[in-house]
Amino acid sequence: MGIDPGLANTGFGIVDLCNGTMRLVSYGVIETSSDEDHGVRLLAIYNRLLAVVDEFRPDEAEMETLYFSRNTSSALAVAEAKGVITLCLAQQGIPLFMYTPNKIKSSVTGTASADKETVEQYVKLLLNMKVVPQPDHAADALAGAITHIHSTADF
Repeated sequence: MGIDPGLANTGFGIVDLCNGTMRLVSYGVIETSSDEDHGVRLLAIYNRLLAVVDEFRPDEAEMETLYFSRNTSSALAVAEAKGVITLCLAQQGIPLFMYTPNKIKSSVTGTASADKETVEQYVKLLLNMKVVPQPDHAADALAGAITHIHSTADF
């Protein structure tokens, strides 16, 4: 399971490895509204992620490492979402692995300098999808899941 954390949008992607071939299982986004109380939003992420975990029972999860940009307030909100996600997975006994954005880009496309659209196109190709997964938070989560498979599986 790959996870792209965020307070407003948390993407998830479930990818299975069968006989050396990656297979798309599911993907989506957990959305919260800025009209809701901050704590309620974090609780919603927890509850909805728990429902995804209960439905698909992933063996392992991946989440991108946090990097700080110019907007520290949004970075703090992402860090809080990551904490809730980490707690949820730990309570379910699901090991969590972390990869840098450059590692994910490189693993999916072959280059750490790939832009978002290129990563999305490669996700589509690698998972034999007819269209690029949308929204981009879900595509990012799938890219993370692909990276984890590439990093741990024996092909």
